[in-house]
Amino acid sequence: MTVTDTTGRAHTSPAARPRRRTSASMRRWGPGLLLLLPSLILLAVFVYGLIAWTMKLSLSDEHDALGSKGFVGLDNFTALFTDDINDRFVHSLRNLAVFTVVFMAGALFMGLLWALLLERGARGEGFLRAVYLFPMAVSFVASGVVWRWLMNSGTGDSAGGINAVFEGLHLGFLENPWWTHPDWGMAAMALPAIWQLSGYVMALFLSGFRGIPVELREAAAVDGASTYRLYRHVLFPQLTPTALSALIILGHMSMKMFDLIMSVSGAQWNTEVPAVYVWQTLLTSDYAKAAAISVILLLLVALVIVPYLIYNNRVERRR
Repeated sequence: MTVTDTTGRAHTSPAARPRRRTSASMRRWGPGLLLLLPSLILLAVFVYGLIAWTMKLSLSDEHDALGSKGFVGLDNFTALFTDDINDRFVHSLRNLAVFTVVFMAGALFMGLLWALLLERGARGEGFLRAVYLFPMAVSFVASGVVWRWLMNSGTGDSAGGINAVFEGLHLGFLENPWWTHPDWGMAAMALPAIWQLSGYVMALFLSGFRGIPVELREAAAVDGASTYRLYRHVLFPQLTPTALSALIILGHMSMKMFDLIMSVSGAQWNTEVPAVYVWQTLLTSDYAKAAAISVILLLLVALVIVPYLIYNNRVERRR
């Protein structure tokens, strides 16, 4: 709407300005929103909607196929830590903790070691990089079947897999029951995961090394820094964001580990983790208990992911 002042000049009225701003904003953001709308709807329904449904189910008494009769609050969660048979859920959490620590430490160590070898200019870098990354292209189910044979628990004349190699080399003292061991079976279970994800960690660290400015290396050389001091005080500190990303990725993958464990050992007490426990609970139609375990797993993953997202957001703002 335009008005004319005493001098005869036309001006836009204040009431019309917000409308023009709104229409300009719609022209600017409208196409993008329309493009993202299908994905946003699917995300809202099949991710956040199902999370909300699972949380609701975890607060109910739906322990069979007859349906829920009402809500019981946090009783399903407290029962997992107090009334669970043989402390099964606590046992699965211990197994998960052992698996996560060994898996993360092993994958980070091997990935950093391989990245160092390639960063130092090893011959045939392209070939070695492909060899290290190849296990990542194999599914956990396929590698689990192979590792089930490699970690055969037989010894002596009935030895198979790695134990058979030890037996053939007259190193029988190195033979062990692997994942069937009642105390450290979960540590052995982490070996296939380390083999499969170390190449991915190597790629992360190698990209981190290649992203460090050459000027830092040259300045350290001018100052007379040795190779050890160069890596200790110049290069490794620059890899902190890369190491943090690797920790987050490995951590949330280990918490959701299911297919590898089922392929190697199946549903066994020695190697049971919460993800396997959820699957077995669903087979008995105890939906509320399975939902409660799933919510706890979600919270564990959130404890790993959310601090990283907050840290990453603060770093981006500083830039």
